[in-house]
Amino acid sequence: MTKFPDFEGLAMFAKVAEEGSFAAAARAMGVSVATVSRGVARLEERLGARLFNRTSRTLALTGFGGTIAEKAGDIYRQAEEAENAAREMSVQPRGLVRLAVPMSFGLRWVAPLLPGFFEAYPEVSIDLHLSDATIDIVAQGFDAALRIAALPDSSLVARRLCPISQLVVASPKYLERYGRPTHPRELVDRPCLSYAYRARSDVWRFVNDAGEEEPITPVGPLRVTNSDALLPTLLEGLAIAELPEFIAGEYLSDGRLKVILTDWHLTRGGLYFVTPSARSRPAKVTVLADFFAQHLSKPVWLGAR
Repeated sequence: MTKFPDFEGLAMFAKVAEEGSFAAAARAMGVSVATVSRGVARLEERLGARLFNRTSRTLALTGFGGTIAEKAGDIYRQAEEAENAAREMSVQPRGLVRLAVPMSFGLRWVAPLLPGFFEAYPEVSIDLHLSDATIDIVAQGFDAALRIAALPDSSLVARRLCPISQLVVASPKYLERYGRPTHPRELVDRPCLSYAYRARSDVWRFVNDAGEEEPITPVGPLRVTNSDALLPTLLEGLAIAELPEFIAGEYLSDGRLKVILTDWHLTRGGLYFVTPSARSRPAKVTVLADFFAQHLSKPVWLGAR
């Protein structure tokens, strides 16, 4: 015999005991009388004792049935309460959202939005995980993630919020000292800073409007796990680097950095709100996705170049 409790049988027994008849219990539960009868009979067989004394006119609890009826009723009510609470949470934005976000993007663009989100949805809280490492949101129990990538096919559900390009940049100081490269091949002999968590390895894959491709492996004095760490060396004019435009934007706006190789571009990606599944998505996750879509679909960095 399985050790797993017969919750269905207990629920049907509790309802029959409460209603005083199999027919009334069946109506209350929205099932047939035969289904309730089978459920109670199965429970009696499992427990090895009768729960009701039945005649053609009366139905009464046995002494054994009376001893467990109250506990069975408690189980039924607790299950109803749990289901009602879960149903309400799926409709009303409420509860904790575990959210994974890349470090630099989260600090610059997500954290400043959160006060407005909490004002709009005071019953939702967020456990914000900031890391540039790739997170397995299913295995690690996250409700959602923001990802910056050209997303490959996957079992995850991804909502594209906005485009994000990777830009190859240098400071004016570097360009004055070493000149501006005009072709990706010229980067082979120049110091280039690299980012350890690139989705498609360390190779910079350039493409131009004519469809020509030029892969370059950057070599230089610094490799980092967070792109912000590239900035001091980059601004000092010691090397060239690839930066996402949401970081580069403020430095391009004030002239501290310049985009180079403007006739070429790297793989174009986007910002995505990613969840394990679109089925039965809780309201708390849906409102967060909509909030980010509202505030991040036309970000200011897109006009920085």
